[in-house]
Amino acid sequence: MVFTTLAHHIDLGLLHEAHRRTRKDGAVGVDGQTAEEYAANLEENLVSLHERLKAGTYQAPPVRRVHIPKGDGGKTRPIGIPSFEDKVLQRAVAMVLEAVYEQDFLDCSFGFRPNRSAHQALRRVRERVVAGQGVMVLEVDIQAFFDSLDHSHLRSFLDGRVRDGVIRRVIDKWLKAGVLEDGGVSYPEAGTPQGGVISPLLANVYLHEVIDKWFANDVRPRLLGDAWLVRYADDFVIVFTREDDARRFLDVLPKRLAKYGLTLHPTKTRLVQFRPPGPGRGEPGTFDFLGFLHLWARSRTGHWVLKQRTARGRFDRALKRVAEWCKLHRHYSIREQHVHLCRALRGHYGYFGITGNSRAIATFGYRVVLVWLKWLKRRSQRPMTTERQKALLARFPLPPPRVMQRRYYPSPANP
Repeated sequence: MVFTTLAHHIDLGLLHEAHRRTRKDGAVGVDGQTAEEYAANLEENLVSLHERLKAGTYQAPPVRRVHIPKGDGGKTRPIGIPSFEDKVLQRAVAMVLEAVYEQDFLDCSFGFRPNRSAHQALRRVRERVVAGQGVMVLEVDIQAFFDSLDHSHLRSFLDGRVRDGVIRRVIDKWLKAGVLEDGGVSYPEAGTPQGGVISPLLANVYLHEVIDKWFANDVRPRLLGDAWLVRYADDFVIVFTREDDARRFLDVLPKRLAKYGLTLHPTKTRLVQFRPPGPGRGEPGTFDFLGFLHLWARSRTGHWVLKQRTARGRFDRALKRVAEWCKLHRHYSIREQHVHLCRALRGHYGYFGITGNSRAIATFGYRVVLVWLKWLKRRSQRPMTTERQKALLARFPLPPPRVMQRRYYPSPANP
C-alpha cells in the first residue's frame, strides 16, 4: 500500500516527543542555536515549526560539515551537523516513516532501527558462522555511501510507499540543503549528510531495495548452497556455505551497485575463507565487522571457537582520542578529568566488553591509565613519584574492565 496522507500525524504532540528524543548536548548547526536557547521558548518555537511545515514554507538550513578521523591512513569521515530545529523536525518525520518502513525492512538489517543494535548484528554473524559452518565470508564496505546516494533512485524507492506531499516536500528540501564548509556553501547533486537524524532512515530505505530485497528474492534462491546476509547501515557481511556461490556473487555485486550509483571499497571488500582449521583446510582468514576482528581460536578446553576481538584500528583510534583529550584538558582539575575518563571507559567497556574480548579491554584500560599519568606529569615541574601515582589512582580509581555482554555458543568441533 502507498500512503498518500501521513503529515497529519505530525502534530504538536509528536513534535514535543521529537524534541524530547533529540540530543541536547550535540554540536550546534549553522545558526549557532543551542538546545537550551531553543527550549527557552519551546511552545512558540514548536507552533511556528508546525505551521511552517504544513504551509510548505519551512526552509531547510545548510548543514555544517566537520571531519572526524577514521583511523585508516589519516583519512577523515565528513559529518553533517543540522541546526537544532532541523534535528527536531527530522526526528518527527523519521518517527512517522519508521512506523511505515518497519513493516517492510527485513530481518537481516540491524542498523539504526528501533530495538535493534550492533551487538545483535554481531550475535547474528556469530550464530550463522558457527551453526552453518560457513566456508566463505564476504566482507563488504560501500565506498562513500552517504556521499554517493542517488537522489533520483531514492525518490523512486520512496514513491513505492510514501507519497504524502508535505513529507516528501520536506525530504526534498533536506536533500537539496547546502553544506557549509570552509566558509562556503556547496550543493551536492548526490548523497545525504551523514550525521543528520533522517539520513540513517533514508539509507536503510535505499539499501533495503538495492541489497536486502535483491539478495532475499533474487540471489539466495539461485545459490547451490545457503547464505546469510547481516547488514548494519552500509557495512554488511554475507556468510556462504559454498565457495563457488561466494565467488559468483562477488562477480555480480559490483554491477548491481553500479546500477544505483554505488561502488565497492577497493580495500575493505574482501572474500575470506573462514571455517575452523582442520586437515587439508589451511589457515583460516579473518574479517572485521562493526569494530571487531572475527577469527578462529582455541578455547580453554582446546576446541576451535569463533572469537570477536577489538579491531586494531578501532583500538588505536579510541586510545588516540583519549590521549588528545588528556593533552588538551590537562589544565582541568583532576576530579573533572576523572569524571570524563570514567565515562569514556564505561562506554568502551559497554560496547567492546563481550565474552572472549577481556584481554583487549583490559589492555585498553591499562593504556588509558598510562596516558592519563603521562599528561598529569606535565602539569608542573615537580616530578610525580611512584608513590604519588599510586595515591592518586587510589583516590580517583578508574573503572576496571568488565565483560558487559556475555555470550556462550557451542563450537563446531564440540556441539
